[in-house]
Amino acid sequence: MSTALVTGAGQGMGAAIAARLAGDGHAVAVNDLVAANAHAVAERIGGRAHPFDVADPDAAAAAVEAIGSVDILVANHAFMTMAPFEDTGAADWARTIDVNLLGTATLLELVAPGMVERGSGRVVVIASEWGVIGWPNATAYAASKGGLIALVKSAARALGPHGVAVNAIAPGITDTPQLQVDADDAGVPLAEMVERYAQDVPLGRVGRPEDIAEVVAFLCSGAAIALVGQVIQPNGGTTR
Repeated sequence: MSTALVTGAGQGMGAAIAARLAGDGHAVAVNDLVAANAHAVAERIGGRAHPFDVADPDAAAAAVEAIGSVDILVANHAFMTMAPFEDTGAADWARTIDVNLLGTATLLELVAPGMVERGSGRVVVIASEWGVIGWPNATAYAASKGGLIALVKSAARALGPHGVAVNAIAPGITDTPQLQVDADDAGVPLAEMVERYAQDVPLGRVGRPEDIAEVVAFLCSGAAIALVGQVIQPNGGTTR
C-alpha cells in the first residue's frame, strides 16, 4: 500500500482529495494547521492525522520522518489575503510566500530523496488559475502560485528521469471555505460571491472540491505516467 501525504486537508478541497485517495486504497497522512480538523478528517477516512505548519521546516521534517515512506505528495495547503496591490503589507507577503511557495519546496525536498531511491513517486501541487492569469486583489497569492508552477516545471525536469512525476493543478474558482476571503473582500455574503463567480464560468458553475480530487487521483495513477511537468487547469472553461 502506498502512502499519500495531503497537506491542508482539514477541510474543503484537501479533505475531498484525502478522501478520494483513501478510497483508491492509499494510506493517507492528513495534514492541517488546525489539529482538530486534521484529526476529524483522518478519523472519517481511516487515515492518520499529522497537524503541523508547513511554513515551519523543522515541523515538516519531523512529520515526514514520522510518516515514513511518502509515495505521493499532494501539496494543497494555502494562505491568502485579499487587498488592492498597493495595500498588501510586508507581513502578508511574507506569510503567503512562506506557506505557499517555500513550504511546498521544503516538503518536496524532504520527500524527493526517498522517491528517487525507490524509483517512483507522484507529486501534485495545487496551484491556482490566478497563478496563471494573475489577480489584482490577490497579488501575493497569485505570485506565490505562479512560483509554484515554475517550481513544478523545474522539479519535474530534475526528478522525471528517476521515475518521479511532478505536476501542478491550477483550479479555477472552487467552492471551498477559502472563498470566504473573497466574499469579505467584496463585502457580500458567501453565497452571493459564489453566484457572481459562476456567472463568468462557461460551465455555468464554480468548481467543486470533488472535481479537483478526481484530477489528483488521475495524476497519481499509472494512467498518467506520460504527464510530467504539466499544469492541468480544471476551471470550467474560464481560462482556455
